[in-house]
Amino acid sequence: MDCVRCKGNVRSPFSCNKQFCPLLQKFKNSMPKISLNFSGSSPPDLFVGQYNYPNVFTGILAPAQHDENANKLSSPESWFEERLPINNILKNRGSMIYSRFVSNIKKSNKLLETMQEVSMAYKPCDIEFILAKKPKLSFEVNNRTAPIGNPAPLLKATLQENPKIEKKVDYVVSDYELDATNSINTLHEKNTSVTSMIKLLSAGLLGIKKQRKLVPTRWATTAVDDIISKNLLEEIKRNPWINELEVYHDEYIGNHYEIILIPKEWSFEVIEAKLPESCWNQNSEIYFCKDDENYYGRKKYAYNVSGAYYSGRLAVTEHLKKRKRQASALILREVNEDYFAPCGVGVLREVMRSALNKPASKFNTLKEALNNARKRLQIPVEQFSLQSNLLKNIKQQRTLKEF
Repeated sequence: MDCVRCKGNVRSPFSCNKQFCPLLQKFKNSMPKISLNFSGSSPPDLFVGQYNYPNVFTGILAPAQHDENANKLSSPESWFEERLPINNILKNRGSMIYSRFVSNIKKSNKLLETMQEVSMAYKPCDIEFILAKKPKLSFEVNNRTAPIGNPAPLLKATLQENPKIEKKVDYVVSDYELDATNSINTLHEKNTSVTSMIKLLSAGLLGIKKQRKLVPTRWATTAVDDIISKNLLEEIKRNPWINELEVYHDEYIGNHYEIILIPKEWSFEVIEAKLPESCWNQNSEIYFCKDDENYYGRKKYAYNVSGAYYSGRLAVTEHLKKRKRQASALILREVNEDYFAPCGVGVLREVMRSALNKPASKFNTLKEALNNARKRLQIPVEQFSLQSNLLKNIKQQRTLKEF
């Protein structure tokens, strides 16, 4: 958890004033020993940075050997399905080499073309990498993507087999008249994973031909969640309300979620409580952050909750769209010390999806719903309630149904 403060910059003193960083040690133990020339299987992943935009670091993450299941090394959907412990997730991330190069977001080159081919594949394909230097032991952490480590400058990357591409992906990538928004919504309707859509958008393969460009992976992650959920909301807002208050819950690697759906017009709020010694909170007090929107949506980015806000909104809108219903949604996230390293919003999206796929506990009053959530929370539910704009508005407003 210490390296969350120093952001993995191992060349400077640990800002936490400790001599041991558990996250760095896990990367060191998992880092493969390779020569400057190696063959690995990809996907699992690609990464486009944002530093020095529009000339950004771009590259492919791959293990240093052939692996038919390499795509599981960086798939939040697979991690959650198998309920991988956080140590295993970090081991997966540490076992990959980030072979990178600098690329302008609008200019093509051979390395970029190879990365784009890899981003379309649904099965791992072997690639020969030639590096300028051996990977260095360092990594980057942020609140939207899983840790990226073991960077090495890439000279050449050659596909050793033709990547296997699904027809639906080939269709949207080949359609130069289809804008990025419609491309993403089309892929979602055809059950393409969110992780796959993020790769395609980040690699500059979606949108009208003249407008295509590389998109930093952090931005692409939020963009995909935002685009899909806004599209789903257009239908949801025309649907009837749910009949009762509903409470859903689930937990994974130190992230506990309570989701309360309320029979009202659409509104949405996420309140996060990060306990001491959890990810991003090394203080002795609980750290709260929140963002919300009313029926008409947000005009500004959700800077407090950031990417987890949009992944949560996607999970809720998928659920309501499937049921053809409308509701207000209150999401309570409690983060404990078991979540000592960020693993990206993908795992959070999967926890919330899982919670909403379970049978709901149903109640007639908001008090009953909150008391039910209280049983599973470490923090008194009143501390969440005091933070909530959504609950405040419900208490202040009366609807026509009440008369």
